[in-house]
Amino acid sequence: MRLFYWLPMLALAASASFAPTQAQQGPALAFTPKDEQVEDLPEGPGRDETFGLCTACHGYRLVSNQGMTRDKWDETMTWMTERHGMPDIQGADRDLILDYLAAHHPPKAPARTGGFRNPFAPQ
Repeated sequence: MRLFYWLPMLALAASASFAPTQAQQGPALAFTPKDEQVEDLPEGPGRDETFGLCTACHGYRLVSNQGMTRDKWDETMTWMTERHGMPDIQGADRDLILDYLAAHHPPKAPARTGGFRNPFAPQ
């Protein structure tokens, strides 16, 4: 075999042999993220439903960092249903959640450099 096939394995073996053990490192730094609470979200109709739906799969911070129109939120919910198995919420429940998202997480003002485009948002 050529040398470049072996280099990654050699580097891994070398780093493992020189890595200090847990006892040598001292106590591990404890990281405990703050649990998200529904009370942390802005009050309004649909808060509980939106929090429950979104946090079933990911942190709400992911949602709150987005800024989309109601139509884009609707497209995003459809995309998550089709691509990621989110429950297909329809009717009054979907309207309630979309109204909440549109009211509390609207589009953000674009930056002077042209604005940020979310690479994960549906096109």
